[in-house]
Amino acid sequence: MTAIKEVSRNRVHGGQQIRFQHQSTALNCDMIFGVFLPPQAETAPVPVLYWLSGLTCNDENFAQKAGAQRLAAELGLAIVCPDTSPRGTDLPGEHDHWDFGSGAGFYINATQAPWSDHYNMFDYVSKELPALVEAKLPVTDKRSVSGHSMGGHGALMCALKAPLHYQSVSAFAPICHPSESGWGVKAFSQYLGEDRNAWRDWDATQLVCTVEKQLPILIDQGGDDDFLGEELKPGSLEQACICTHHPLEVRIQEGYDHSYYFIASFIDDHLRYHARALGLIV
Repeated sequence: MTAIKEVSRNRVHGGQQIRFQHQSTALNCDMIFGVFLPPQAETAPVPVLYWLSGLTCNDENFAQKAGAQRLAAELGLAIVCPDTSPRGTDLPGEHDHWDFGSGAGFYINATQAPWSDHYNMFDYVSKELPALVEAKLPVTDKRSVSGHSMGGHGALMCALKAPLHYQSVSAFAPICHPSESGWGVKAFSQYLGEDRNAWRDWDATQLVCTVEKQLPILIDQGGDDDFLGEELKPGSLEQACICTHHPLEVRIQEGYDHSYYFIASFIDDHLRYHARALGLIV
C-alpha cells in the first residue's frame, strides 16, 4: 500500500479538512485528494461519502464551495474528494481544451493511446482510492457516492458498474447519456475510440439495463441549467429506468442553474439521504 503525505490541514466545524498526496498505480502519477474527517473520527471509524467533481474542477471545489462540512460533522460522515483527472502527465494536447484531458477524466478507463497509460479514473475512484483511504484513515468500508455534472456521471458509473461496493448514490445535474452528449462524444471518441459499442459500458442510460444490483438513484437538476437539454439529458435516463424498473427520483429545481450555488442549496438533502443508507440516521 502506497504512503500518503499530508499537504494541508484546516479545522472546520469541529472536524478536519485535509489534503493528501500519493502515488497512484492506476493513474501512473502523483495525485492529491481531499478528505473531511468529522469530529467522531477522532474516537471511532466513520463511513464515507465519495464526491466526484465536474469538468475543470479539482479536489478543492466541493470542499470550499458546497458548505457540506457543517452537516457532515453533525452526522459523523467523512467526505472524500478525488481530483478529476491525472495530473503532471503532460500528454500531447492534454491541456488544450477545458472539456477534455486535464480536469476532464470522465471517470472511465481509457483504452486508446496515449490516454490508457494514465486515464483510468474509474479504477482509481472505485478501487484504488477507497482501498487507500480505508487502510490509512479512520473510516469504515461503508461507502456512498455522489457528484456533479461529469462527476455525477462518475457517481452513476460507480453505482451501476460496482453496485455492491456502495450503500447509496446521488447526483447533481449528471451527464446521463454521454454517448449522445457533446461533452461525452468528444471524450469517449478519444479515450475509448470511435467504436460506439465500447461506449455503452460507460453510459448510465445504457448501463441500467445490465446492473447486478439496483441501487435507488437520487438526482437533483436545476431547471434553469444551460446544459440541461444538450449535454445532461436526464430524460433519457428516466425513460431507461422506467423500462427496466430501476428506482430513480429526478427532482427538477426550478430557477437553479449548474453552479455550486445550486449544489450548496440542496447538499443537505443529499447528505441526509446517504446518512440514512449508511446507518447514521433513521
